[in-house]
Amino acid sequence: MPHAKSTDGVRIAYQPRGDGTPLVLLAGQANTHHWWDHVRDDFQAAHRTVTLDYRGTGESDKPDEPYSIEGFAQDVVAVLDDLGVDRAHVYGTSMGGRVAQRLAARYPHRVRALVLGCTSPGGRHAVERGDDVRRALARPGPAAGRALRELMYTPAWLATGTGPRNTLGDPAMPAYARRRHLAASNAHDAWDVLPDISAPTLVVHGTDDLLNPTANAHLLADRIPGARLHLIPGARHAYFEEFRATAGPLVLDFLAEHEHDG
Repeated sequence: MPHAKSTDGVRIAYQPRGDGTPLVLLAGQANTHHWWDHVRDDFQAAHRTVTLDYRGTGESDKPDEPYSIEGFAQDVVAVLDDLGVDRAHVYGTSMGGRVAQRLAARYPHRVRALVLGCTSPGGRHAVERGDDVRRALARPGPAAGRALRELMYTPAWLATGTGPRNTLGDPAMPAYARRRHLAASNAHDAWDVLPDISAPTLVVHGTDDLLNPTANAHLLADRIPGARLHLIPGARHAYFEEFRATAGPLVLDFLAEHEHDG
């Protein structure tokens, strides 16, 4: 597995696949590239997909030091540099959407088109999850895992027994790194730089997402110049997996519109 070296010397594992216009796929908090396993093939015919393991996860280095969304964005740039890719489409979901916001605002020349899924601008302008959700996720033992699954997927989907579900965190991740990821995500606040995003932007969200309330999608779409908003009825946080028949073509069509931009 290839590794890129970030500006601070941390080695970032990445997984390129296929041919075509590069498309970087960014996973959620405390997750590896396996977050995309069940849907990655949907993009392969048109794109060279690039996933990575965030620092602290998977095959990347796991330094016990503060992480940040800005730092994760710099790690993505290191991967692009290692691949010799000047510009790529970027599709970030959940915390990956936070990284994508910072990447597009800080490095506009590296982002061709931007898709922000089930994510938030962060900071005081964001709509926070409810106290009932926080309490459910703070329960001891298996109860917290069950609550997370129910926030990610609808009861009907969970009843099918479809699995494994790779969106529930990296099981081999050290506890300190998991805490570092949480702190980085909680510190994210892109509100002031969202108007600086110049890439064509699609914001996607499930209407029934309580983990990251749907109202955040409206905030992002209103704040980013020219952004387009699409809500998927009935979808929860992992809309891209459970509702892939809707989400995949939606994203592909948007990227195709901007295949030759710039």
